[in-house]
Amino acid sequence: MSERIVSGFSRWTREEKRAWINRTSGTGSASEEDPLDLFTISNPQVRETLDAFSENTLGYFALPYGVAPNFLINGQTFTIPMVTEESSVVAAAASAAKFWLERGGFHTQILSTTKVGQLFFHWSGPFDRLQAFFPDMEAKLLAESQHLGANMTKRGGGVSGMELLACPEAGEGWFQIRVQFLTSDSMGANFINSHLESFARSLAEFFSHRDDIPQAQRKADVLLAILSNYTPECLVSAEVSCPVADLSGVYREMQAEVFAERFWQAVHIAETDVWRATTHNKGIFNGVDAVVLATGNDFRAVEAAGHAFAARDGRYRSLSTCSLEEGQFRFGLTLPLAVGTVGGITGLHPLARKSLAILGQPNAGQLMEIIAAVGLAQNFAAVRSLVTSGIQEGHMRMHLINMLVHLQASSAEKEKAQAHFSREPVSFAAVQTYLENLRS
Repeated sequence: MSERIVSGFSRWTREEKRAWINRTSGTGSASEEDPLDLFTISNPQVRETLDAFSENTLGYFALPYGVAPNFLINGQTFTIPMVTEESSVVAAAASAAKFWLERGGFHTQILSTTKVGQLFFHWSGPFDRLQAFFPDMEAKLLAESQHLGANMTKRGGGVSGMELLACPEAGEGWFQIRVQFLTSDSMGANFINSHLESFARSLAEFFSHRDDIPQAQRKADVLLAILSNYTPECLVSAEVSCPVADLSGVYREMQAEVFAERFWQAVHIAETDVWRATTHNKGIFNGVDAVVLATGNDFRAVEAAGHAFAARDGRYRSLSTCSLEEGQFRFGLTLPLAVGTVGGITGLHPLARKSLAILGQPNAGQLMEIIAAVGLAQNFAAVRSLVTSGIQEGHMRMHLINMLVHLQASSAEKEKAQAHFSREPVSFAAVQTYLENLRS
């Protein structure tokens, strides 16, 4: 049997796991420092907290934690914490924030905050009979789960609605109960899933006690009881706007009207071409994910919802829109954003707590607005670069430091290289050649 097959691995100590990993992968070397030792946490309490977030933890993967200042959102100024490994993201967000700071800032609005859970079950009776039962069924499900939502109800949350749906695409006899939830300042995944599993037990019991249906129909087989990460009723919008004339100076000698028209055309293309829309929306999530990560929220759920929302009419499109009407430039987006400021790891991760403190301890709705504004800023910065200088001019300059580090440049060499490439195009080959010439 291969030595890479292991039993009881999760019960081993961290040192035993690391020794096994290094031995079986050939990555351990007495002459080199183990990369797992590069990022350590000396505080035992913090280490224990982070270890509990995952399984078989061997170490910690560090990402840069930075901030983008000067975000004016609904008349209030914010400094935004961001976690990202892409060097141009924070710089682009900060640049766009500074640009719009002088033009009224970002205007955001919560459109709705409803989240959804689903209960899929099989029942052998007809749908119209099930519809007749549904009021009694709903009352039973709510009554028997009431204890789960006491604290949430006090905060204004809880179950806000239920609907019964037939699911013929799943096969004959398949139905769904779709449940709407309000979860206040928490993301609410555990709250929703606990309710749905309670509903599943109550639903099975409901049919077993019906004397007014045939014996063969006194059983419901619940297959799935789970929240949906698609949240088209948990929406936030963000917008920037100004007279077209106020765009003067956005790029060198380009006229404001020319920039506005080029910008509008680029966004219009992203609304109609799926190839462009995918990259366009990725740029939005460069900003969104960075704030979601910094605040301890689930960026995977946020991205899944966003991309599904982009295809809600059957065709994948840009999440942002642009208009030029009566001399006014408007650029905005609407995003589904299920995030929280309490529960989960937002209150456990030290840096997540720090992020919320930097943001002024926002509630969940305010955090939705902040994230949407950052996503829009990121998108504006990307499209601005594309329709003016091209994306690589700024992008590669941000990567210059990475290249110099990779090429083991000294402090003096870095300083000279940065001065040189402030006037010259940046590429890895060009940087390598410059250093070789400098050293010779």
